[in-house]
Amino acid sequence: MARYESDFTKFLNEMKSEKPDLEAGQQEGRALLWDKEPQSVEDMRRAKAAKLKQRAYVYSND
Repeated sequence: MARYESDFTKFLNEMKSEKPDLEAGQQEGRALLWDKEPQSVEDMRRAKAAKLKQRAYVYSND
């Protein structure tokens, strides 16, 4: 008995067979934007010290 395969699954399988390097490109993009090295304690301390304090009411013209 054949298993059901949705149109979307067929589309993805077709696209992956036409462009075999697609998944590698996706992984490179993810590494570029999301997979970051953890910050050191010193880097976190400097970032916290450099942050400007926000005024209590940001819409005030004073």
